[in-house]
Amino acid sequence: MTTQYWLVKSEPETYSWDDFVRERRTAWTGVRNYAARIHLKAMRAGDSVCFYHSGEAKAVVGLAQVAKTAFPDPTADEDGWVAVELTPGKPLAQPVTLAQIKADATLKLMELVRQSRLSVSPVRPAEFARLKKLGGL
Repeated sequence: MTTQYWLVKSEPETYSWDDFVRERRTAWTGVRNYAARIHLKAMRAGDSVCFYHSGEAKAVVGLAQVAKTAFPDPTADEDGWVAVELTPGKPLAQPVTLAQIKADATLKLMELVRQSRLSVSPVRPAEFARLKKLGGL
């Protein structure tokens, strides 16, 4: 099966890349958007994930992997909401800012730009490769 690529967003004050690395594994819970839920359900173990700091930072700061596919979100009050388990990979040597993404020919049409409110979105293979290159990996 071909690897899929994703982007997850978190405010660093709530849950940062450093928190993620320290914990070495996390359940990506609390997603309450229907489009983002569809993306969570589509994730497969081994898929690559870009970790994006939202809020003030607005930058991709690291790469992660899907460790466990969708399971019922334990933080949800209603049925149907799911979470996935992620493990951290490498931090980017240089964070890739939203401004860089919007200015880059390969990245300017990313779902992150087109649907900026989504906390989980797909990333095309060429976009993932470009993010890695801009991030110094």
